[in-house]
Amino acid sequence: MTDTWEYKEVGLRLSNWGRWGNDDELGTLNFVTPEKRVQAAALVRTGRIFDLGMPFDEDGPQAGGRLKRFNPLHFMTVTPTDPGFLMPDGMQIADDVVILGLQCATQWDALSHIGYDGWLYNNTPARAISALVGATRLSFSKCVTRLISRGVLLDIARLKGVNRLEGGTVITPGDLDAAELRQGVRVQSGDILLIRTGVYQQFLEGDSKSYLGGEPGLGLSCAEWMHGREVAALAMDNFSIDVLPTITPGANIPFHCVAIRDMGLTLGEMFNLEELATDCDGDGVWEFMFCAPGLKISNSAGSPVTPMAIK
Repeated sequence: MTDTWEYKEVGLRLSNWGRWGNDDELGTLNFVTPEKRVQAAALVRTGRIFDLGMPFDEDGPQAGGRLKRFNPLHFMTVTPTDPGFLMPDGMQIADDVVILGLQCATQWDALSHIGYDGWLYNNTPARAISALVGATRLSFSKCVTRLISRGVLLDIARLKGVNRLEGGTVITPGDLDAAELRQGVRVQSGDILLIRTGVYQQFLEGDSKSYLGGEPGLGLSCAEWMHGREVAALAMDNFSIDVLPTITPGANIPFHCVAIRDMGLTLGEMFNLEELATDCDGDGVWEFMFCAPGLKISNSAGSPVTPMAIK
């Protein structure tokens, strides 16, 4: 017998378990079809490209904590002037290595990343994830071909007339509808939705402590909105998608739980949406080709990514 929580009841109602078969490991990324990619490609008109990712370096946002996340460590293993690697024909070599957590900076959460009550998406037992092997099911590596689609940016900070939303601000379905109306765009089946709160500016200003503190984010009611629109994947500029502190007493990140575990919705975090949002506000075009496959790391619960929007 498990505890009764509001988000678990919502998750049961919005569950996509079995929708694409009992063996499905893609979840809502099934909405990204070949036709959807053709639609996305047709949105490229000027060739302008926007890098939506953080640098992967020692100046990242991580500071340890219970999840043991740390900023990337980069080392050279061979340099062009190493005596043992000077070739007779004058050729020189540089090689390097990086040690990083897959969730340390701009990243995707795999469907193996979050579960509750002993289960992950699509009736997958939590024991399918082990320290020895990793994610034997729901690995991020299954997703890489599906993360190219039509992208849509909804700018909630601009909707509210502020530079950035305050921590604890709850984004509601009404806000998403209002942003669509203001921007003249509509989220469609198979889209990858980007939502801007403006808090990424804290990271750009060097204030990682505030950036990883209380944050504006989605309330649980937004899960039903995502389900109804058949959003393929969702990414935001905050670090955990959910509003923090949560408005669900005793729960941790309820939107995460419903989105990943019940709906099978891939989530992206810590996306830099500042330059893209300024451009979209300038030309009035809030849709674009979105490309962010991530790394094909076997048995992984997530992936670092350098996402791109192309207009």
